[in-house]
Amino acid sequence: MTSDRRTFLRTGALAAAGLLARRRGQAQAKPPNIVFILADDLGWCDTSFTGSRYYRTPNVERLAQRGVYFPCAYSASPLCSPTRASALTGCHPARTGITTPGCHEERVQLAAERATKAPPTARRLECTSATRLPLTYVTLAERFKAAGYATGHFGKWHLGREPYDPLHQGFDVDIPHWYGPGPAGSFVAPWKFPNFRERTPGEHLEDRMGDEVVSFMTVHRDRPFFIDYWQFSVHAPFDAKQDLIARYRASADPANPQHCPTYAAMVQSFDDNLGKVMDALDRLGLTDNTLLLFYSDNGGNMYNTVDGTTPTSNAPLRGGKGTVWEGGVRVPCLASWPGVTRPGTRNDSLINSCDIYPTLLEAAGLPPTPDQPCDGVSQMAALRGGQGPRQESFVYFPHSPGVPDTLPPSVTVRQGDWKLIRLFCEGPELRDRQLLYNLRDDVGETTDLTDREPARVAALGALIDRFLADTKALTPLPNPAWRAEARSSYHGWATGANGHLSASETPEGLALEVTDGDPMLISAEMLDLPAGEYTMALRLRSSAKGNGLVFRSGAAKRWVPGSGTSFAIEHDGAWHEYRVALTPAQPIGALRLDLATAPGRQTLAWVRLLDAQGKLVRDWAFATAD
Repeated sequence: MTSDRRTFLRTGALAAAGLLARRRGQAQAKPPNIVFILADDLGWCDTSFTGSRYYRTPNVERLAQRGVYFPCAYSASPLCSPTRASALTGCHPARTGITTPGCHEERVQLAAERATKAPPTARRLECTSATRLPLTYVTLAERFKAAGYATGHFGKWHLGREPYDPLHQGFDVDIPHWYGPGPAGSFVAPWKFPNFRERTPGEHLEDRMGDEVVSFMTVHRDRPFFIDYWQFSVHAPFDAKQDLIARYRASADPANPQHCPTYAAMVQSFDDNLGKVMDALDRLGLTDNTLLLFYSDNGGNMYNTVDGTTPTSNAPLRGGKGTVWEGGVRVPCLASWPGVTRPGTRNDSLINSCDIYPTLLEAAGLPPTPDQPCDGVSQMAALRGGQGPRQESFVYFPHSPGVPDTLPPSVTVRQGDWKLIRLFCEGPELRDRQLLYNLRDDVGETTDLTDREPARVAALGALIDRFLADTKALTPLPNPAWRAEARSSYHGWATGANGHLSASETPEGLALEVTDGDPMLISAEMLDLPAGEYTMALRLRSSAKGNGLVFRSGAAKRWVPGSGTSFAIEHDGAWHEYRVALTPAQPIGALRLDLATAPGRQTLAWVRLLDAQGKLVRDWAFATAD
């Protein structure tokens, strides 16, 4: 933290102390308590209030009855750490450089970096995300602490290990003091946190977090408090209370796109503890002077497989977590503040997670943070029932993770009913490519209107240009070494467009150089195979890391949500043969192999696809040596 910011916080603390002293005995003038509840991976339609016919969230419904619902709320990123940083600082991921959820890694990188070279198969020089929220940013917790608030962080952090943890970012309390992307081990005890243990066998982690929040509020009931309750729910690992799983399994309807019993049970535990916090505020007599904000960090998870299906469905939205489609970035948002929000109302104002920072500061009567750019705008007018000031909302995601419905590295803008997606270096001669959608008429983003609306594309593109310049975003650039012919087929397979895998033919097989976490090898021909039971067999030698994944696409070569089948790989440098069972319920258009999750070298000798009777359906041989 700079000396100017330390001076500002110290001066603010003295002024706040005097203000609080003058307000003693004037209960009505007490600064508001603020409770910010952030769900992890909870999709726009993942509550019974926002449309689910399977999940039961009576406490979300109760919160909606007490306050205001914002159906046009967005995360600044389709992944968790970037959104968390945006809420805590008001700075967009394009500015902070935190654009992936890599903040649990041991590697410390405080700013985004761009590759200086790439293989000829890659269209772009891609960007690497920062892995920490630098201490130079003044967080909400630092501002509230300086103003005399008790500050507590409970649950997931995922913005860096010590010394970038909550206790170094303005929080008095941090429980369970964990840097990881999800619970340590499981939701249901025994847990694997280094210094945090269950009270009873089988204790559920979210129940414990809810109890810790209530305890903090009880201890600090006589002074203003700021609480970040960032739930671990409903992120992986996918486990839950067995009685809840059984209850939801009994009511699962395969015709409903949301029918995963384990995920439904996880959603209920999330909702139970939202209710626990609301009940405690009522019991302590604090509800009337508390702003309770509920948000999610990104859209619902569509790429893991749980109970034989995807964890959830974001329909009618397209895509999910890890994509800039609406399903990846539109999130549930509700707020309740008696006397300010009107009970049971809806407000269609455009909201972005960067807005949380200035909104909560204004709610507490605190001025903007000097010398710290803020990409958010205060939504106090919207909380009061008026129109919010935001005209455009941006999402910046310069990555292309291997998930269903993936897109190349991109940036988006929504203005009114219109949304423009810019795909970096994806057009002819490595120029950017544009996609345009009218969300009022086409919330599922099925019809690209780029050719019909050139003037609108140009106007929205100018907004993106200004946004990238203002945030000083580090963007992907065209790869000067790229050659279109370099992505030619290798005996019926080609490397993915993200350039994380390069290939060359050798006598022993297809030599693969993995340079990043999503090395895609895609069948170049359309297979047009019927639904049924298949086995994929392959012979591989590897010195990389991670499990393998087999994805399948439908006829349009769009990767089917939940189609990823994981299998363990030995990365010992020796040859091994693997067999992966595939049971697609729909015809297979194409196949994709992701054979690692980290850099390394591999050699693929052959791939074979067998039917249910063991008959050879397809045979791809890469080795030429005897």
